[in-house]
Amino acid sequence: MGPRQPLPPEPEHPARVETPEELVSRSIVLPSGELRLLQPRAAAELPDVGGVEWAPVAPYWSVLWRSGVVLATELDGVALQGMRVVELGCGLAVPSIVAARMGASVLATDACQEALTLAARNAHANAVSIRTEAVDWAEPDELVRKAPFDLVLASDVLYERSSVALLLTLLPRLAPTAWVADPQRPPAGAFLEQARRRWKVETSARDVVRIYRLRLGG
Repeated sequence: MGPRQPLPPEPEHPARVETPEELVSRSIVLPSGELRLLQPRAAAELPDVGGVEWAPVAPYWSVLWRSGVVLATELDGVALQGMRVVELGCGLAVPSIVAARMGASVLATDACQEALTLAARNAHANAVSIRTEAVDWAEPDELVRKAPFDLVLASDVLYERSSVALLLTLLPRLAPTAWVADPQRPPAGAFLEQARRRWKVETSARDVVRIYRLRLGG
């Protein structure tokens, strides 16, 4: 296997873009500085608080899920310079943007092209560059061809039990390490049980969110 190459830069976006009426601005305060995001207005009215919630109206990708914020906070301040990072099911891609801020070369992936378009726009607004790619976990060969990455990120991606086997199969094909954040949705319990049989897993908690750090091998 040849040397790892950094991901190419994202094409430049216009220096100034008017905010459409259907988007609202959100702010996340991190030690490294404020992170500003555009988010669909309908999703901004669905705060992810209290018990484990679903998004009954807005697309799931458009909600500012607390798991993504927690994972981004964990990444903030981590030395990622020169590392290749991929985020699965990125949605608003908050962890991807912070990883790029920490110096990583980042590929943000999601099944929804609309999510990827807004993720790239938000990265540009925060003075970082990320690459984006539409990925179906059931057909990941194109993504796997871009491996190996150094780190896989995923936050609140285990909504359905069917996702468990797909994620368990995909992770070790991408990188030796993965950080997975989840607000204790039921499928995450099944994922964790099987992951611990295969790999070393370290767990930390912030409120209802659990972060699983998986060592997937060489």
